[in-house]
Amino acid sequence: MFDFILRPIRRRFGSDKEFYVAIDDMFGFVPHNIELYKLALIHKSASVELEDGSHINNERLEFLGDAVIESITSDYLFIEFPDRDEGFMTQLRSKIVSRQSLNRIASELGLDKLVISNAAGNSTQKHIFGDAFEAMMGAIYLDQGYDFANRLLINDIYGKYLSIDDMLQSETDFKSRLIEWCQKNHHSIEFRTEQDHGSSAARPTFHSTVYISGIAAGHGVGDSKKQAEQQAAFSVSQGSPTTITDEGSAQILDRIDQMVS
Repeated sequence: MFDFILRPIRRRFGSDKEFYVAIDDMFGFVPHNIELYKLALIHKSASVELEDGSHINNERLEFLGDAVIESITSDYLFIEFPDRDEGFMTQLRSKIVSRQSLNRIASELGLDKLVISNAAGNSTQKHIFGDAFEAMMGAIYLDQGYDFANRLLINDIYGKYLSIDDMLQSETDFKSRLIEWCQKNHHSIEFRTEQDHGSSAARPTFHSTVYISGIAAGHGVGDSKKQAEQQAAFSVSQGSPTTITDEGSAQILDRIDQMVS
């Protein structure tokens, strides 16, 4: 109610005025707790160490923001596509909340210019802006509430920086693209697919793991062998490996970025 009063005051005065200006310019509102937003900008490579040995960075907010974004996106797709099945909505949601998509949104918002990081030259460098966007959505959720975060993400962010039509028209044969990329770059690739023994013959469930140069790089589940393998190939592009470290995941993502862009 007092936003019209607080906005000019916080934009012009006080030690945190640059943060108020940044948030207001990006999202169009004045934060209540500016400390949350300042924290959302600190990448783990630039963590602040406290006297007790603990570290302050945006990882906890990133964890929360990831869940908030996925929840809001799921709700949006459920309403927007009332006649489409779970598989369609799952795949479209994965595209929307992918590292590549969120990283691009963060850059277009200008968030990339504000992130505090010492990760230059690191293989995860290109994804920290999307991570910061997730942390920022976590901060917005805590500061403004779920309904506000919902409206902001759908109307002001997806509405301006995301084209659902383009995503619907994009290539969906991820298995073929992944195989082609592996052949071009001299990597072996193998899909190991099995039927879930607990599933019925009428409604079978298949689990597939894709191995790139012997590394388990992605996993998928589907009601057919083909669908499970497509999901496994798609999961590689989203950075969702099942048995490798975060560093190994980033390295694989870096190698296939050109294929999935």
